[in-house]
Amino acid sequence: MLKIAVPNKGSLSETAAQMLSEAGYHGRRDPKELIVSDPRNGVEFFYLRPRDIATYVGSGALDVGITGRDLLLDSGSSAGEIASLDFAASTFRFAGPTGTFSELTELHGKRVATSYPGLVGGFLAEHGIDSTLVKLDGAVESAVRLGVADAVADVVETGTTLRKQGLDIFGPVILESEAVLIASAAPAPGVDTLLRRLQGVMVARQYVLIDYNLPVALLDAAVALTPGVESPTVSPLGEPGWVAVRVMIQRDQTNHIMDALYELGARAILVTSIHAARI
Repeated sequence: MLKIAVPNKGSLSETAAQMLSEAGYHGRRDPKELIVSDPRNGVEFFYLRPRDIATYVGSGALDVGITGRDLLLDSGSSAGEIASLDFAASTFRFAGPTGTFSELTELHGKRVATSYPGLVGGFLAEHGIDSTLVKLDGAVESAVRLGVADAVADVVETGTTLRKQGLDIFGPVILESEAVLIASAAPAPGVDTLLRRLQGVMVARQYVLIDYNLPVALLDAAVALTPGVESPTVSPLGEPGWVAVRVMIQRDQTNHIMDALYELGARAILVTSIHAARI
């Protein structure tokens, strides 16, 4: 059985579980379960702390796992990223007291508080910066005010929380992170199937099917509006000079495309959600 590590809690957990469910796998029903077998699909799920997943996968104890790119890099594990999963996006930045720092080089000899010492330490070393890292498990934005650090390195969304603590963002982006699928150095049989299924879920979330009828004379203009992932399916209708078109379009463009098609002359425009896909 393919052994899959899944986050047992935190921001990654719920979406990862939902994604696996949409991919046809059967996970746990009781949040207290730590190991769940899904023999029909040939997999076994291990529910672990997100921060530990890269370590287990890198050691070879488990075959694949879902975790954050930030946690993978912070762990120093030999596991490798094999695919991004299009959720849990985050950005890591440096921040310091307003007006104190403007360049990364100004962190030489300074104390930097972070919950990701492996990630941040690697970044600083890569840029030749010699700083002292102060490891905290959370709420690093308070470290400067409490005198524990001179600057912080943390996840930044809008920067509002940092500004409330009198901190400003400076320097380059440390990392653009998101949920990723990781595997050990020697991927096990079944990983390709898991990856195809998860990619199918992402396609189903990002795209919809649109069907419409229009005069064949307008087909080229319509295809320019809806080129699809590869190409549209075009079928003749019983009414002479008319065709039916079926094509995939991006979900977030649905209404704009429907309006444009209607103005062009298309009719019977219908949109259908995609529940699963293999592209």
